[in-house]
Formats: sequence, C-alpha cells, structure tokens
Amino acid sequence: MSEFEPLKLENQLCFPLYSAAKKVVKSYTPFLDRFDLTYTQYITMMVFWEHKELSIAELGAILHLDSGTLTPLVKKLIQKKLVIKKEDKQDRRMVSITLTKRGVALKDKMKDVPSQAGSCFPLSAEEAIQLRILLDKVIAGYED
Repeated sequence: MSEFEPLKLENQLCFPLYSAAKKVVKSYTPFLDRFDLTYTQYITMMVFWEHKELSIAELGAILHLDSGTLTPLVKKLIQKKLVIKKEDKQDRRMVSITLTKRGVALKDKMKDVPSQAGSCFPLSAEEAIQLRILLDKVIAGYED
C-alpha cells in the first residue's frame, strides 16, 4: 500500500477546480463574443439584471471581486453604454451603478446563453445541481 503524497497534483482538489473553472469560462466565450462581452462582464450584467442598482462595494461582495478589478470592469460597461454611474444628491462621494435602457434590453437578447454554454458540459441536470451545492459549500467555507 502506497503512502498518500500531499504534493502530488492528482491528489489536489484545487487543480481540478482551477481547470474546470477555466473550461467553463472558455465554453461561454463563443456565446458571449456575439454580444462583445467577456465572461466577467457577463456575470456583472447578470448581477445588475437582478439588482438594478448597486454600489461598487455591493457589486464586489456579490461577485467576490475587489475594487481594483471592478473599477476597470465597470468602466468598460459604461463605455459600452450598458450601465451608468449615479451620484447621490446628498453625498457626492456615494456613487451607484445602474442599468441603462440598452443594458436592460440586453437581458432578453442573452436569455439563451446559459443553456447554450451549459450544453457544453457533460453533466445531467441532477449532477449539475449536486455540483452547484458542493461548490456553494466550498465557497461558503472561505471569507473574502
């Protein structure tokens, strides 16, 4: 019987998670290219479609991204006229990001993207649900 080798790549959980994440993002690329969006821009738009208006801090908490990543990301979405910045009238230091009409309209145009990208994965619906439950458990175990 061989001894468990902790530094062997095949014994790591991190590597298949990393590899799977890369493959998932890559599977979205052809479907997102039609809309001139990156995967990160796409998940950001999904958050705005759900919440309509958020601060950078709120957006970061939902996406598990820091402001150094979010600032250029939001700037790109503003350039694409999908979101706009709104200053608080009482406190101009408080800025929120909200959808434009174009950003709202994009949601309906992209409604098939999840199923198109999902069809690239060799998982049954039940396996996908179980995987999501396990990944949520992993994510919940760490604080940003």
